[in-house]
Amino acid sequence: MSDIPKKKATIMGKSRLPLCLALTAAFAAVYFYVALPAINLHDPSFYFFFLLCVAVFCVLTLITGGFIITEGEEPNQAFRTIWKQCKWPLVACALLVAVLLVGSLAGSVVFRSKAYTQLLPMETGDFATDVAEISFDKVPMLDKDSAARLGSRKLGELADMVSQFEVGDNYSQINWQDTPVRVATLRYGDLFKWFNNMKDGLPAYVRVDMVDQAAEVVRLDQGMKYTTYDHFGRNLYRLLRFRHPTWLFAQPNFEIDEEGQTWWICPRVVKTIGLFGGTDIDGAVLVNAITGESEYYAAADIPDWVDRVYAAELLIQQYNYYGQYQNGFLNSMFGQKGCTVTTEGYNYIALNDDVYVYTGVTSLGGDESNIGFILVNQRTKDAKYYPCAGAEEYSAEDSAEGVVQHLGYDATFPLLLNIDGQPTYFMSLKDNAGLVKMYAMVNVQNYNVVATGSSLPECQNNYSKLLRQEGLSQEAETGIDGVIDEIRTAVIDGNSWYYFRLIGETHFYAVSASQCETAIILDVGDKVTILDAQTEGDIRTAGSIRWN
Repeated sequence: MSDIPKKKATIMGKSRLPLCLALTAAFAAVYFYVALPAINLHDPSFYFFFLLCVAVFCVLTLITGGFIITEGEEPNQAFRTIWKQCKWPLVACALLVAVLLVGSLAGSVVFRSKAYTQLLPMETGDFATDVAEISFDKVPMLDKDSAARLGSRKLGELADMVSQFEVGDNYSQINWQDTPVRVATLRYGDLFKWFNNMKDGLPAYVRVDMVDQAAEVVRLDQGMKYTTYDHFGRNLYRLLRFRHPTWLFAQPNFEIDEEGQTWWICPRVVKTIGLFGGTDIDGAVLVNAITGESEYYAAADIPDWVDRVYAAELLIQQYNYYGQYQNGFLNSMFGQKGCTVTTEGYNYIALNDDVYVYTGVTSLGGDESNIGFILVNQRTKDAKYYPCAGAEEYSAEDSAEGVVQHLGYDATFPLLLNIDGQPTYFMSLKDNAGLVKMYAMVNVQNYNVVATGSSLPECQNNYSKLLRQEGLSQEAETGIDGVIDEIRTAVIDGNSWYYFRLIGETHFYAVSASQCETAIILDVGDKVTILDAQTEGDIRTAGSIRWN
């Protein structure tokens, strides 16, 4: 018989429980400070945090207990030793994993599809009634990329800031003093520059007017000391976690109130279906970016000046649940009767001092046409669906770019406007440098109706004319009769413009020669009719001019 010793595991010494608990607690504190998991069963990162702490505790228990497996010993004996020393932590892990599995199944869309369709209550609206025709001074001309270019360029003009700070990438579109703007904080150039400037904080934020395209670096009397770009206790995520260790939060949004004070809007996330399903928002913590003071508001009590509580991505996801599963999960997989989804991309529209997310709706089959679109309020989550068959957004972009293909301009993602009662895609046309050069309007129901112009009023006048020609507008052509008293000319962006003042009037009517060749041959004293002209201003853009 062999003299080889039997395989076994041995234990040298006793487990030092207080030491193991202390070391595990120290590890947990460091990990919690760095990773910031919520102490909440609805947070998947909490499970990893707990299991990791248990693993550390078990390893420390075995090490301090003198656990050794000698070469050639039986594995069963080793497992029995591990189980003997780590029984209760492993039982806790097993229970937690069971909770995770059961909770995941309880929130599965396979079993709870009806509950998912109720996340976003949807009404059917009348577009012409609900969406009033927006004044030109309320229509955003820029997209986020163009606003970011203007903001960075403006900061580059300030020598005292550009060496220490950069513009953050958190441009938020809000309605500020009844004007659509994008705002973004500055951020420190690097960690060393944070140490150099942390005492005073971030000295300014960037505000870009989306209408007149003016960028401004707004200096603050006191610097912002609590941002997503700060470190240690001044980091916004850490501030929220230590004040609300059990709460889940969505991505904070930077906003300014009507007085220009700086705030972080931090939506509180809740899971309403099972453990991890049915993501929704039940309120928001408003954090003063300068002082760090905060206050929680329930969803119904959030101040009116706040614009972004529900992220566009969350609202779109909730509509997709509604569109796909309103006739049940099996129908979404096989028959797909009545199943709809949002189109790719979205934009924002300002209505009644609130910001709404706009996106098109198409069939689940993925064709290239829309059957309607939705508008959802980002503060209140009020949602309406507008049935309107027509072109999807990227087809409209292609139509607009096709008209100016000789110039090589790129169209921004469309904004939805009400022009003469017609749902209309509005786009800015940008050159290779990202600068806005022209504007385009495309009819949603007939994307062959495309109008462009070097200014928004000119574009709108050209579009209204096309609507009348196509029989899509019931508005009559408006004209102003008179006799020319003065003519002036100018070349703007390579286009010839003629400015006519009629006898008895003090303002001028501006007409582009590219849109109305008649303007070239007119003289002082000619009787004319000015068509489709603006009604206010010293210089009023007109659609065309007729020689009588």
